[in-house]
Amino acid sequence: MKTRYFALVFGFIFLIAGILGFIPRLLTPPAGGAPALAVESYYGYLFALFPVNVLHNLGHVLLGLWGLAAWRSFTAARTYARSMTVIYAVLAVCGLIPGLNTLFGLAPLFSNDIWLHAIAAIVAAYFGWAPVPAVGTAQQPGLRQ
Repeated sequence: MKTRYFALVFGFIFLIAGILGFIPRLLTPPAGGAPALAVESYYGYLFALFPVNVLHNLGHVLLGLWGLAAWRSFTAARTYARSMTVIYAVLAVCGLIPGLNTLFGLAPLFSNDIWLHAIAAIVAAYFGWAPVPAVGTAQQPGLRQ
């Protein structure tokens, strides 16, 4: 998959995930031991797996729109992939640290969000820093490299 298509696919996935977080029927209430949040609007578990709230959902929508916009050029898509790597790696680490696992009480980053953010960072890193073949260096039939 090329970097531009990564931005398109990730953008679409994040946009849809953000929108789904606003559908009350898809959310289950937080468990009794779940951390308290200062922003409790739409606070719950999407598909009973991923903790979300309104700020978390808006973040996904914005990152999704950015990905869809970045799809238009290789440079923008690569910048998007590299930025997503850093953003989601930081969020995965924050999810492991008490106090930061709710982003200072604003958005949930704990539970299944940790591994999902880590996987997103790894995939984004692949597309953000993968070597790009130089123009005109494709292997010609009959030539050895």
